Amino acid sequence: MRPHGRFRRAFAAMLMGIGVAMTGWSVSSGAAAEAVTPAGTVLVVDGAIAGGEPAVFDLAALKSLPVTRITTMTPWTEGENLYEGVRIRDLLERLGAKGDAVLADAIDDYQVPIPMDDIRNYDVIVAYAMNGRLLPVDDKGPLWVIYPYSENFGLQKDLYFSRSVWQLNRLTVQ
Repeated sequence: MRPHGRFRRAFAAMLMGIGVAMTGWSVSSGAAAEAVTPAGTVLVVDGAIAGGEPAVFDLAALKSLPVTRITTMTPWTEGENLYEGVRIRDLLERLGAKGDAVLADAIDDYQVPIPMDDIRNYDVIVAYAMNGRLLPVDDKGPLWVIYPYSENFGLQKDLYFSRSVWQLNRLTVQ
């Protein structure tokens, strides 16, 4: 499994502080924890897409696309949780993407290729909410690649877990 832990959390907290201080991110409080949601760009999709220019999404743009909901376990959360987001397959289809893989990139520069076969064969989503709450930047948000692990026992392997990129900020079609 990929290393996650204190460094990643500290880095995310630092980025959150910089984002709030310098880029106009808005902070709103929830009952259980603070949710930090960017007012600007949260995802860039580039590479082999129609038109050749990167597609840039803010949270509102992603939320305006058809929502896919997945109830699943992950190795990083307790029990099963409900994730809401955009199916990567649908997003890439809208953008006219052609390729064999998508390089998923996180704000801490963690990168992993996701084969197009995964995207075609499973309802892999870019999640922006868990259990009805936006994913906070300091806890895997604002975007997290989620596989339907509970529906497909064969996906419960380190290989697939390593593709669940949290703090996702870019998808590059290759």
